[in-house]
Amino acid sequence: MTIGNFDGVHRGHQALLAELRRQADLVGGPAVAMTFDPPPSRLLRPGFVPAALTTLADRTTLMLAHGAEHVLVMQTTHDLLQRTAREFFDGIIKNALATKALVPGFNFAFGHNREGTVTTVTAMCHDAAIKCVPVPPLQIDGQPVSSSRIRGELLAGNVSAAANLLGRWHRVIGNVVVGQRRGQTLGFPTANLDGVATLVPGNGVYVVRVHHQGGLWSGATNVGPNPTFGEVARKIEVHLLDFSGDLYGATLAVDFLQRLRDTHKFAGPGELANQLTADIAATRRIVQGIGE
Repeated sequence: MTIGNFDGVHRGHQALLAELRRQADLVGGPAVAMTFDPPPSRLLRPGFVPAALTTLADRTTLMLAHGAEHVLVMQTTHDLLQRTAREFFDGIIKNALATKALVPGFNFAFGHNREGTVTTVTAMCHDAAIKCVPVPPLQIDGQPVSSSRIRGELLAGNVSAAANLLGRWHRVIGNVVVGQRRGQTLGFPTANLDGVATLVPGNGVYVVRVHHQGGLWSGATNVGPNPTFGEVARKIEVHLLDFSGDLYGATLAVDFLQRLRDTHKFAGPGELANQLTADIAATRRIVQGIGE
């Protein structure tokens, strides 16, 4: 068993899940990953909860793909959060789940006020004759890979750096809604995304890949307001290269590949259209360089 939030299921989590798989094979049992819904921080610090990198459904799919045989989703309640480390260990890890081997991450904490640590659980496992195999942090560029580090990169627009930490492109999923149709007027129709449940990268123009009904399109996405037309609302506007058709009401999955530029205020529609032409040309070059 391993336990954690696993938001993003990044490369550090993937190393943890790989070790989980190895230990499950050694003890001859299923590889079980426990996670929580909602994240404990939502109950402990309402109003200060960072945007999620993945939905629960995506998190579960990724955990299964990287070594877990079963994902156990614990409903986070105030009662659960009030349990001491000892109560959590005895009641859930040892007795309810009959754990044979525990694989904690380097920053594993459990019990009321996060009183339980890797050191604590290692001692508890020893006393209960449960194998404990802590996994050290996975370091990239001299720093541990973490969900908070990835959020920081995404908010700064560094989607390529975030992808290196995730082991895949960061993806947002949303529904196409009716916008101002200005892109269509300029010759660059865009799909305006709404209902995105995960972290949206910082404002800017990005090279993206868009998944829709089994197809894959390259595209350029503007995240942020449209200052050229005096708009201050933050939007996600996706232009699909070489696509024709009606996307209203469709669900799009958008992978962020590279940041092109900041969001700017242009002198008028003509100057904006010229910049969009340059953005599309740059997008084609970058996508061709990245490949599939």
